[in-house]
Amino acid sequence: QVQLVESGGGLVQAGGSLRLSCAASGRTFSRYAMGWFRQAPGKEREFVAGISRSGSSTYYQGSVRGRFTISRDNAKSTVYLQMNSLKPEDTAVYYCAAHVDSSGRYYFSSSEYEYWGQGTQVTVSS
Repeated sequence: QVQLVESGGGLVQAGGSLRLSCAASGRTFSRYAMGWFRQAPGKEREFVAGISRSGSSTYYQGSVRGRFTISRDNAKSTVYLQMNSLKPEDTAVYYCAAHVDSSGRYYFSSSEYEYWGQGTQVTVSS
């Protein structure tokens, strides 16, 4: 089992940047493919970005591609989400998630992730 704790959320103006971190504890971090999801008020949770166990493969939702970057440091058991050129529509609670993986892939369906953090609020003002 792995425990996930997100940090780095906050209030930022449109066009600004934030970096979210997700620290994992428990089993060996490099066993897990990782993902970031978000949920805005009144909306369903949606995929933002995914990264493979090694970090060699990444995938992004279309609306964030080119603005957000997912990365991981397996030595620090941490996954990051660098968010640039933020827009008001990026406002949401952001969650990191972990999937026990044996294939070396990334994953973009929430149903494939077994472990979730508690979320961190990101608010982008116009």
